[in-house]
Amino acid sequence: MLRQLSIRDVVLIDRLDLEFEPGLGVLTGETGAGKSILLDSLGLALGVRADTGLVRQGQAQASVSAEFELPADHAAFALLAEQGIEPEPGEPLLVRRSLKADGGSRAFAGGAGVPASVLRDIAGGLVEIHGQHDDRGLLNPRGHRALLDAFGRIDVSAVAAAWADVERLENDLADARSAADAAERDRDWLEHAASEIAALAPEPGEETRLAEERAAMQAGAKAGDVLTGLDELLGGSDGALVQLRNAARRIERGAADHPLLADALASLDRALIEGSEAEEKIARAAEALAFDPARLEAVEARLFDIRGLARKHRVEADALAALGEELTGKLALMEAGGERIAALETELVEARSRYDRAAEQVRAARQAAAVRLDAAVAGELPPLKLDAARFRTALSDAEPGPSGTDRVEFEVSTNPGAPFGPLTRIASGGELSRFVLALKVALAEAGTAQTMIFDEIDRGVGGAVASAIGERLARLATKSQLLVVTHSPQVAARAAHHYRIEKAHEEGVTRTLVRKLSPDERREEIARMLSGAAITDEARAQAARLLEAA
Repeated sequence: MLRQLSIRDVVLIDRLDLEFEPGLGVLTGETGAGKSILLDSLGLALGVRADTGLVRQGQAQASVSAEFELPADHAAFALLAEQGIEPEPGEPLLVRRSLKADGGSRAFAGGAGVPASVLRDIAGGLVEIHGQHDDRGLLNPRGHRALLDAFGRIDVSAVAAAWADVERLENDLADARSAADAAERDRDWLEHAASEIAALAPEPGEETRLAEERAAMQAGAKAGDVLTGLDELLGGSDGALVQLRNAARRIERGAADHPLLADALASLDRALIEGSEAEEKIARAAEALAFDPARLEAVEARLFDIRGLARKHRVEADALAALGEELTGKLALMEAGGERIAALETELVEARSRYDRAAEQVRAARQAAAVRLDAAVAGELPPLKLDAARFRTALSDAEPGPSGTDRVEFEVSTNPGAPFGPLTRIASGGELSRFVLALKVALAEAGTAQTMIFDEIDRGVGGAVASAIGERLARLATKSQLLVVTHSPQVAARAAHHYRIEKAHEEGVTRTLVRKLSPDERREEIARMLSGAAITDEARAQAARLLEAA
């Protein structure tokens, strides 16, 4: 509820601090005293579009702050939490707005700067303002379905859950179809590329092994040229080893008689040993370096094919095998994709069926609630001098969504035989305000903002109708805080708290003042409302009777 409103330098108000209490409070005063300034000031604090005309003449800026006492689970706190603002638990919520004369403005909520749009977002859960031109919130058809659901205590969670399933499956099916379409466009290429790689059957690391084998064979070919004829040079019939052995046998015959020849023979023996070892190693080398030219040709052809296919697919040669598996997998997925699409289509049909059943149950509940609401509103119309008017809650088809398939709109017919139509187009100003009140009374159990403001809802009526309006406002005030700007003494008499708005002229300056009235002052103010400027004893007596009856 609204606890305090502080206004600085707004039009005719230089400084004003008002404290409000629960229940029904009325604001009265002469026409032009400045009642609209209070509403404009509150609107500024709640984020409405700033008008520089609100800044008091001669001042640099105007400012308004409003303090609200709210339960800990109020939606305003959740909205502020989304902005990273968390007021102290248990503390009132303070919203403030300043407006410079040059048009700049700043907004604050919970002690932190915020865009004015944030104030507007939280305002709907803080205050409802109803008047002859400010009824769009209650009468906006976009909110009628929620109001009917709250009135009928209709649970739409099953519909919302079914709708979430439908949306999820529709998205999954769209993705699966899109993937299948994209894959189908590439099917020919995939099949050709996969078969080409499969035919070649490359193995990871094969290109490296083949390259090493080819290099070895090429090295062997070069070494083979060097080894050609070496076996004859060393071990042939005229080879070096035969010559060395012949030389050794000849020297051996004279070595015993001459020491130098003995040394030469020893050297020849060592040379023969080394030569024999060299002959053996050369033989082993020749055997090791021997290769099949056909094998070299096959290896080179295989390397050529592998490297060519790798270049074609722009991958490393060692990645060809993995690419082949990937392409084969995509082809398999294409086959499985058709099965998945069929399964998703079946699931979607079932989910839509569940949604339709849940939506039909909600529609039936709404139709029953609409009958009860129409009867409740109809019972409120005659006392408000709307005997000939009719009200109905019209249900029609809407696009499916998480709240069902129903469009809900409140409609009225103000004269016998006249067609039904939207309330804001059919009803006149005075009728509109009274319809708002009738709706509010009927919807009282459905929940509402904790603070409601009615601006001259009783304009153009008096007597029994004004009394009926006052009685209904008092009834609403048992569930919410109500502030009513009124010219009706019957309404004012119902108030628990009475504020008088008046102008004061001091030193050539006009100011708007607001003060809370005592019981005696209340009787005097109601008497003024009954008789005008000259208050008579009869008016005072009538005021006392109104207060006593209230």
